[in-house]
Amino acid sequence: MTAPQTLGWWADGERLFATALGRVTDEELDGASLLPGWDRRHVVAHVARNADALLNLLTWARTGTETPMYPSREARDAGIAEAAALDAPRLRTELIAATARFADAVRGLPAQAWSATVRTMQDREVPASEVPWMRCLEVVVHAVDLDAGVGFADVAEEVQAAICEEVLASWARRGETPDVVLFAGDREWGSGALAVSGPLPAVTGWLTGRSGGEELTADGALPDLPRWI
Repeated sequence: MTAPQTLGWWADGERLFATALGRVTDEELDGASLLPGWDRRHVVAHVARNADALLNLLTWARTGTETPMYPSREARDAGIAEAAALDAPRLRTELIAATARFADAVRGLPAQAWSATVRTMQDREVPASEVPWMRCLEVVVHAVDLDAGVGFADVAEEVQAAICEEVLASWARRGETPDVVLFAGDREWGSGALAVSGPLPAVTGWLTGRSGGEELTADGALPDLPRWI
């Protein structure tokens, strides 16, 4: 199998996150993000640790030796907390270093390893070719979470649509699909009773829990959506 088609999306996502972070001063890292309970430095710490976690999956694909993303959820949380406690310059350096390690692993992965089966933190078995997309999701959504003037309108429409489909697929796997049908331009998802429509960035923001659906129109009250992950 050749390298996945999402490599371009992933690279654009890394640049988007770098752009958002570049607009945040060291002092503003202590400010709130769009994620409840997390300031901006926790978002940056998570994105850094996620790069290393996904690097583990590429190592698994390359070597055939099971290498989970994290030893445990507790270890994941501890790693984020440790990185978030770094001073601002060291936190930024840690993000750059972790991103570079992941990028090196992507570039160095043998073609046949992309078809190897690995397992996500949610215990879902996927081909290694999904890993760049998993990273793209992280950096794009968390670029918005930094609340630094970057929004889903800054993301390519095909990537936004793929994010919406990812959220809907996650709900479907858990049997939690809302009773809605969504319209965004010429795109349509779902077959529920409540029609919800709006610009694609507004739909993406609502499905990912990054907005309350203020820019959407519906033929009834918007429902409370399940968590995404």
